[in-house]
Amino acid sequence: MGSTVFLGTCHHDCPDSCGWVATVENGVAVKLRGNPDHPYSRGELCPKVNRFIDRVYSPDRVLQPLRRTGPKGSGEFEPISWDAALEETASRINDVRARWGGEAILPWWDAGTQGLIQMSSLDRRLFAALGASQLTGSLCGNVAGVGTAATNGITRGADPMNVRHARLVLLWGTNTRLTNRHLWPFVEEARNNGAQIVVIDPMRTATAEAADWFLQPLPGTDVALMLGMMHVLIRDGHVDADYVANHAVGYDRLADHVAAWTPEKAADACGLEASDVERLATLYGTAQPAFIRTLIGAEHHENGAMFFRTLACLPVLTGSWRHRGGGLARSVGSWASVNVDGSVFDPVETVATRGINMNHLGRALTDPNLDPPVKALFVWGGNPVVTVPAAGLIARGLQREDLFTVVSEQFITDTAAHADIVFPATTQLEQQDLVESWGSLYLGWNEKAIEPVGEAVPNTELWRRLAAALDLADPLFELTDEELIRKALVGVDEAALRREGFVRLSVPEDLRPYAEGGFGTASGKAELYSESLAASGHPALPEFSVPRESPGGDPGLVASYPLALLTPKVHTRFLNSSYSHLPKHGPAEGGPFVELAASDADIRGIAAGDRVRVWNDRGSLTLVARISDRVRAGVVAVPFGWWLRDHDGEGTANTLTSDTLTDWGGGVAYSDTLVEVALS
Repeated sequence: MGSTVFLGTCHHDCPDSCGWVATVENGVAVKLRGNPDHPYSRGELCPKVNRFIDRVYSPDRVLQPLRRTGPKGSGEFEPISWDAALEETASRINDVRARWGGEAILPWWDAGTQGLIQMSSLDRRLFAALGASQLTGSLCGNVAGVGTAATNGITRGADPMNVRHARLVLLWGTNTRLTNRHLWPFVEEARNNGAQIVVIDPMRTATAEAADWFLQPLPGTDVALMLGMMHVLIRDGHVDADYVANHAVGYDRLADHVAAWTPEKAADACGLEASDVERLATLYGTAQPAFIRTLIGAEHHENGAMFFRTLACLPVLTGSWRHRGGGLARSVGSWASVNVDGSVFDPVETVATRGINMNHLGRALTDPNLDPPVKALFVWGGNPVVTVPAAGLIARGLQREDLFTVVSEQFITDTAAHADIVFPATTQLEQQDLVESWGSLYLGWNEKAIEPVGEAVPNTELWRRLAAALDLADPLFELTDEELIRKALVGVDEAALRREGFVRLSVPEDLRPYAEGGFGTASGKAELYSESLAASGHPALPEFSVPRESPGGDPGLVASYPLALLTPKVHTRFLNSSYSHLPKHGPAEGGPFVELAASDADIRGIAAGDRVRVWNDRGSLTLVARISDRVRAGVVAVPFGWWLRDHDGEGTANTLTSDTLTDWGGGVAYSDTLVEVALS
């Protein structure tokens, strides 16, 4: 048959959504490389995706339905037919509905694939028809969106690629070189044109090492730094008075509010020098265009939404939105709605059912007072035993013998090991999809390059088969994947999309969304003072609050657990739980460890390489100590992503993390976690 190439798009929960080219010989994928014509990813794939074919053809893949034979969590299964798996699943689900009602069923899914139809489409119709509980909240993204919208009225921001036109770049709470690596060349382009690159992060990352200036505030104190910046901007006349007068409300109230936030006060809250606050504010107030780039890491605090609400005030004050290369960029996913209507998959008629926050999965599975209790759980696109906070509680809930758990997966993850039925899921090379990027303004096409390996099926096909087994009728289930994609596309040249593998969204090349105002608030102006926030019980003005579980928080907690825990992504070959178990990915990173400052290690008699215990009241991990200047005194880091087996079964990094919800937006305060460390 010879070689054939297929254009696709990486599906990972990553802002870059890189274009790729798959080479197939005689029906077998033999090569995967970046698409050199893609304007954003420019032919480069990250180290984990360069070896994606290892994942597709791994001998450990789940290639047929499985039924549990051993204890929950043991990973002991037997292969069964699709008919048997569907029949058992339908029977158990119908029994749960009859005895407990539809709300005893809980779907739990995340962004294991970011594809339009494979992440969440037909599942919405299926679980609504069952009357299931609704999954609410977000591990990542929602908080940043609602925080930004509290100032701007909508979530849309600057085109990240326009960073190349900036004269000052603030990379705030984002490790661009690792987790948004394809943006970095555009940042370097700005630097080559004379821009200064400033990184603000509680950890000295690879991006911080490459910056012109690095600021390292204490975790969760960024809002105080922003308030100090506002004080200096207003005090020293660096406010664009014309822009504020025409396109903002509440300036006078904000000015009165930040008058007390002197550089000294802000520096004291952040653990910085007052001169640093002065310098940062002056840089930001005098350099134009000034570009702020942030992602989602900063939302993982109790004051996470306030971080984004406050950050969004800065380009309003300086009028930075006027300029190409100015403004604020975070996720640009909301721009995709210009050309994609995902709401076509929403149920036509729905019955209001209870919501369960996805960050509280462990609570939902173990709460004796939940009525009705969760009796059936479906999981796809995620591995919550590794990725969700308070993970030990989730593992305990999954041990329940009265809980029927169904997982759609490619491998026996720590979550799948607890399932009663496992359905085999395809990889991105084996399915068709459309990928909306949240890091660039390009839609990516993904052509199926090979037939599914074994008996694996795309998520869409799983929902079709389950709907048939449950006797659920809906015209949407009759559509093919290609028809589902076409149904959602709006104003897109489909031929060009398939031919090139990508199209740019229908937005201006010189995208300056608020250059002439046009904010999404009722007044059309940015809300420096927000009546709507006040009406919702939130502060009307940007306000700093100390998270309860932080070094400056609850005195009782701090006395027992004096160290702030970060769980960063620091790996080059796996940035999530999807690759840590593969031979050429996870082991190359070594193994789990805890990183701490020399002063904290000395106090505890810890030397590099020692086995230490890291614990709090949620759990305990035994790890190898690394002494480092990447974290400051009072802060430790346990990288996220390794599985239970890598932690000797004790738990995962998220066994320790807090499941306290954020101020608003339904997110979770992973990074407000306190621990203690001692020799084991």
